[in-house]
Parts: sequence; C-alpha cells; structure tokens
Amino acid sequence: MEKNKTIKRAFIASLPVLAGYMVLGIGFGIMMRDKGFGVLWTAAMSLSIFSGTLQYVGVGLLAAPATMIQTAITSLIVNARYMFYSISMVKKYKGTGKYKPFLIFGLTDETYTILSGETPKDANENKYRFLVTTFNHIYWIIGGITGNLLGQIIPFSTRGIDFSMTAIFIASFTEEWIKKNNRKGAIIGVVTTLVCLLLFGEKWFLIPSMLIMTLLLSIKPKREAAK
Repeated sequence: MEKNKTIKRAFIASLPVLAGYMVLGIGFGIMMRDKGFGVLWTAAMSLSIFSGTLQYVGVGLLAAPATMIQTAITSLIVNARYMFYSISMVKKYKGTGKYKPFLIFGLTDETYTILSGETPKDANENKYRFLVTTFNHIYWIIGGITGNLLGQIIPFSTRGIDFSMTAIFIASFTEEWIKKNNRKGAIIGVVTTLVCLLLFGEKWFLIPSMLIMTLLLSIKPKREAAK
C-alpha cells in the first residue's frame, strides 16, 4: 500500500515537469535532427547527460565539432549551478543508500524544485525522491526521441528553439517571485548576476556569480542565527 502511495505521489509531483520536458525535449530532438543526428544520438545524450541546457548547447558542440577541452570547459560553465544545488541537498540525500548515485546524476533544475520541498507524509522519502527523478528523466528521453522522429517526418524551422531553455528559467523565476513574500534571494540573484556580467563578460560570469550568491545567501542575520 505504501509503495503504491509513493508511486502515486511521485507521479503527481512530476506532472508539471512532464509538460515542460516534453516540449523542451521535442525542441532538442528537432535540433539534433536538423544537424544530422538521428534517434540513437538523441537518446544517448538524453540518457547519459540529462541536462537540458547543456544538451541544447551540445548540439552546436557536436556540429562544430568542438575539441575535448572546449567541451569540458563549456560543460563546467553551463552546469556549474548544479554544484550549488547539490550543497543544499546534502542532508536530504544522506542515508539514501542505493538511490544516491542516480539522485545525484538526476538533479536537474526542475527535479531540485520538487525535491527541495517537503516529502508527502504518506510516501517513503527515499523512494519518492528516486521515483520523481526517474519520472523526470523518462519524460526528457521520450521528448527528445519524439522530437527527433517528428523532425524526420515533418520539416521544422529550428530558429528560436535554442531560446526555450532561457524561457523556462524566466518562467520559473517569475513563478517563484509571485509565490514568495520574501524575495531577498531573488533580488540578490538578479543584482549579483548583472554585476558579474558587467565585470566578467557573458562567457565567464556564471561561476563567480554563483559563488557570490551562495556566500551572500549563506550569511544569516543575527536575529535569525540566534533562533
């Protein structure tokens, strides 16, 4: 009974991601087809990388083609934010046992948003986190394969598709801004990013901005620290 409840809770929690990942995955699949990469390439990238932003960037890296060093540096810059996500999930992932490697691998922006919240009381915590991550990964793989097949059958213009990841970040930020009364974190994030963008340029601003944001957000006011 508990197992069924856990599966149900995880599936329901992942439904908003299903809608987004299908759309974004289809866009990725279409881009892959447009550059001459078939279903196997698309499935392999979705299965082994599972990072929407990096996979969109990766289409260009594959088509260029980029060197190993260029690819490594680009991957580090694009996915640097996951290092900071993982820091806040250390306690939650403690004691997850056999699920831990996959939970670490599957920590995307959307999965983090779900799992950083409270686990439903009638669900097994570790299995719930594993299932949410698994469902989200499956949605992404299916979306990519679907897009690649559609791109083979129906001609699509890929112009503007690469902006879709930026659009989803803007939508997520807007939703969080509307829902929360304390917008301190959002303000720090925007100001820090803009300052680092001006200081370091668009190629190198991401890592320093993430480091500064983490430092500022980890500093608690005296009143809060005293509680």
